[in-house]
Amino acid sequence: MVKPKKGQMKVQQMAFMMIGLAIFFILVGLFALSFILSGLKDSKALLDEQRATLLAGRLADSPEFSCANAYGTGKSNCVDMDKVFALKNKIDDYSGFWGVLGIEIFRLYPYENQTLECDSSNYPYCGHITILKPKNLGTDNSAYVSLCRKEKNGNSFYNKCEIGELVVRISDE
Repeated sequence: MVKPKKGQMKVQQMAFMMIGLAIFFILVGLFALSFILSGLKDSKALLDEQRATLLAGRLADSPEFSCANAYGTGKSNCVDMDKVFALKNKIDDYSGFWGVLGIEIFRLYPYENQTLECDSSNYPYCGHITILKPKNLGTDNSAYVSLCRKEKNGNSFYNKCEIGELVVRISDE
């Protein structure tokens, strides 16, 4: 049996050491990469939530929903329920217009008939209205809005406003 020389042992030790260091740095790199990617997932979820919130607020101020010019005032986050109810009946004309999966409005105060879906027979004495029925899973977000409509008191009309929530569902993609 041939005895390995001292120089050959040193070369083998150095080779094993280099392989060990390479494996160590690969594992450290994978750990750092997984940590960075988990932060990206959290950032994406936060950005999706912010986008949905901004979209809900912007939708409340859009001409199809807003009561700003309808009542001669510059109200922000005010939804004209008379317009919305008319829009619900013509929602097929707006398919894909807002780029959302669903739009719903819930009346929060006064709290009566909360579970009753609005239709032509019970409007305005209902709890929520589904403008665009949510089709798929996605991120729901909302904005608190004033729900206003015109009501008649004798010979004059006045603005009847309630507290509501505009819920928008967007895609997770």
